[in-house]
Amino acid sequence: MILVFDVGNTELTVGLFAGTELHGHWRVMTDVPRTSDEFGVLLRSLLQADGFNADVVTAVAIGSVVPRVTSPLRDACRQYFGVAQPLVVDASTALPITLDVDEPLTVGADRLINTLAASRLYATDAIVVDMGTAITFDCITAEGVFLGGVIAPGVLTSAETLTRRTSKLPATELVVPQHVIGRRTEDCIRAGVLFGAADAIDGIVRRIRASWPRPHAPIVIATGGFAETMAALCTTFDRVEPHLTLQGLQLAHSLLQPAAPTAPAL
Repeated sequence: MILVFDVGNTELTVGLFAGTELHGHWRVMTDVPRTSDEFGVLLRSLLQADGFNADVVTAVAIGSVVPRVTSPLRDACRQYFGVAQPLVVDASTALPITLDVDEPLTVGADRLINTLAASRLYATDAIVVDMGTAITFDCITAEGVFLGGVIAPGVLTSAETLTRRTSKLPATELVVPQHVIGRRTEDCIRAGVLFGAADAIDGIVRRIRASWPRPHAPIVIATGGFAETMAALCTTFDRVEPHLTLQGLQLAHSLLQPAAPTAPAL
């Protein structure tokens, strides 16, 4: 089985695949400094808690936008799972995609992986809206060409900035309010952040579609930690794939690495 890691600025998302099937997934905080030993113990514990023996892991793929996490995570996979050569995907990786942008080496690993996943899974032009610490809008052709995109503040980033920069607004759990007109301060914040983000996402998608350089309109794929929450509020999404980046990492490994040895039975 293949263990894949989508390392974002706020969260590290872990997926366990047998072939193309996702058998388990977990989220841990990225901003907690960890040594390779701490990562190893944590990862083995997560697997064991869901009934997986660590010995089932025969390969690893990592996509990271947080360099300080990449090295200890890679070392942990070597030491605690016995994977000699974890695949680390970055802009220099020989993926079957094309980066048609001015500075290809600056494109984040998550956007590379989303390009691979969207083009291979859907085979049509697509806008991938990835909702994490930032909201990225990745413009991708059916042939796997990354055309560029848009980067905007994420939902949590907007909420945390609002409460941090104001003296009387409290930190608030982001659940969708029943009404846009809030009658309590917390509901006012929720409405402003969530409905504001939804309208901003739909507005940017409409602008991208209006500027699309190819004859066929792209589909819009929502992914990331807030994909399912925002899908109820946005009107422009055609697909919701919360684990698109994990799927892309599995695809990248299958394309770039030799077949992994057969894993022991679960």
